Amino acid sequence: MNQDPYKEAYIMQKLAERIGGADYGKDTAIYKFEKIKRAKAAASMEFPDIELIDMGVGEPDEMADPAIVSKLSEEAAKPENRGYADNGIVEFKQAAALYLRDVFGVQGIDPTSEIVHSIGSKPALAMLPYCFINPGDLAILTIPGYPVLGTHTKYLGGEVYNLPLTEENAFLPDLETIPEDIARKAKLLYLNYPNNPTGASATYEFFAKVVEWARKNKVIVVHDAPYAALTFDGFKPLSFLSVSGAKEVGVELHSLSKSYNMTGWRIGFVAGNPLIVKAFSDVKDNCDSGQFIAIQKAAAYALVHPELTKAIAAKYSRRHELLVNALNEIGFQARKPQGSFFLYVKAPKGIKGGETFRTAEDFSQYLIRRKLISTVPWDEAGSYVRFSVTFIAKGIEEEKEVIAELKRRLGNVAFEH
Repeated sequence: MNQDPYKEAYIMQKLAERIGGADYGKDTAIYKFEKIKRAKAAASMEFPDIELIDMGVGEPDEMADPAIVSKLSEEAAKPENRGYADNGIVEFKQAAALYLRDVFGVQGIDPTSEIVHSIGSKPALAMLPYCFINPGDLAILTIPGYPVLGTHTKYLGGEVYNLPLTEENAFLPDLETIPEDIARKAKLLYLNYPNNPTGASATYEFFAKVVEWARKNKVIVVHDAPYAALTFDGFKPLSFLSVSGAKEVGVELHSLSKSYNMTGWRIGFVAGNPLIVKAFSDVKDNCDSGQFIAIQKAAAYALVHPELTKAIAAKYSRRHELLVNALNEIGFQARKPQGSFFLYVKAPKGIKGGETFRTAEDFSQYLIRRKLISTVPWDEAGSYVRFSVTFIAKGIEEEKEVIAELKRRLGNVAFEH
């Protein structure tokens, strides 16, 4: 018999305050991604004969390379790989160390004590606050950005200080604007480059400043780097750990989701400071029993074949060129990023002689409902929309067709910028 969980009043009274307590489920606010989902459904019903161009999805549009899939199949058939993986296999850690050395030039990483696997970056970001955050402690997060570390900081009774990413500062955080009392109180600083959603890339000089700032203020740096190898136009992949002193103040999170089209495989790693890696490993050991060994072995194969990522990056670079050119031809001011598959574009203020867009969300909803083009809006530090070049298209000609159709749908509208 189905039972309405909301009828059991005592259960509502037992729910933790961190998720709403007795008011859990009563919040009527509709959040950004739910609004996008509803708008897409409504647009598809109203215009069933027009295909929606989905540039809001932030995950690869293709399968992992056949050689990686074959390796998974081979390893999955071996009885010795069936058991718990706990905190990971040596083969994966060694492959991760080689990957950091060969792709990013990171020297001297000990795979035994300075690398541990994770079931993707998201769980790692969720677990790291458990290593450091006590009630009243503080984490610094950049906005706009990925909120998971901040969410769990708050779950633990901590606080979050938001550090804006602005176009004027090349979407890099200005550490000098952080008040002294915040810097002294902070335990964690979260960074993410190449950045989601702005697509911005960091520089060696910026990371060097981060190391200096972190050491001065005794703050731990968590650099989330799932897009780090997806670079183009001569911009070489850059690791926070390649900067002198970085390993003394923090860790870097890597994932195979974006760089190897392995999103659903849930595999990545945390690397850097051995004490942080050990603390994370202990928390992780109490949260999961490790990723399937066959997946780790397939991932190890992928990591020693970085040429696979280069081919993926070349595709995204080509699509960025097409999209940037199309948007600029119809009046936007888009600039191709040096990495990631995200293009961050300032939202127009409205349509000449027509409706006004007070926010990026207004513009995003217009694009979905009127033009059947899905993007993701960001209003935290200026009004921008994020396009993702992971749209579905097989081959260069189909890519050109998708972009040409986007340009056709928008080309007859006079936007005010």
